[in-house]
Amino acid sequence: MNSQPRLVAAGYAGVFGLLVLLLLSSSLWLGDSPLHMQFEARLMPPSAEHWLGTDALGRELWARTLAGLALSFGVGLSAALLGTLVALSLASLAMLSPILDALVSLLIDTLLSVPHLILLLLIAFALGGGTQAVIIAVALTHWPSLARLLRAELLSLRNAPYVAISKGFGKRQGFIVWHHLLPHVLPHCLVGALLLFPHAILHEAALTFLGVGLDPTQPAIGVLLADAMRYLTGGYWWLGVFPGLGLLLMVLAIERFASMLRKAL
Repeated sequence: MNSQPRLVAAGYAGVFGLLVLLLLSSSLWLGDSPLHMQFEARLMPPSAEHWLGTDALGRELWARTLAGLALSFGVGLSAALLGTLVALSLASLAMLSPILDALVSLLIDTLLSVPHLILLLLIAFALGGGTQAVIIAVALTHWPSLARLLRAELLSLRNAPYVAISKGFGKRQGFIVWHHLLPHVLPHCLVGALLLFPHAILHEAALTFLGVGLDPTQPAIGVLLADAMRYLTGGYWWLGVFPGLGLLLMVLAIERFASMLRKAL
């Protein structure tokens, strides 16, 4: 009875592993293909010679799309890990005293009440844009929900018998948090980071599309989609369809893998 779910989980894990391997190795074999211009082949439709067509400067869209996905993958992963670290740090801080717990709860509620995209734009704009600004902006706006979950989990563990025994031996609260409580929430952190991952990728693409994200000279998905808007009315549909489809498939693959891992843990 359990063989089919295990096969499905193995299938998602295999697809996710292949995706990661493809994106991480793309820089080794793509070379300068994403930036190589062919002015005699401008705005060519998909064909056997140009698999996904070319853009306004004759650059191969398949190479630019793959490079953009790899770039979004790296930025999204960095932002998700940083956001998870912020969430774990604040949830742990809330366990040290009732005053810190109240302050962390107030901060979580405040950030959750602010419109997400507006806060993203404000932080990215204030930091001047670029890769680092996008990573920091996404990380600083994606931690509250995970922090609330981790805080609730830590609160439920605070009254566990082994914690009471540790207190009876005179251990400090910081020791209890570090040695007893944090190891129990690490699986939550792993799943939380994976669930933050696709949101981070989408918001990175949105910021770049709006012009406050990655450098326009980089083959980012947001840059490709923003450039495609100038030519879609002329019938050059492939400029927007293939980068958008690649982004969608990558996000769905990560989201499905995260969901399967959450069920497994």
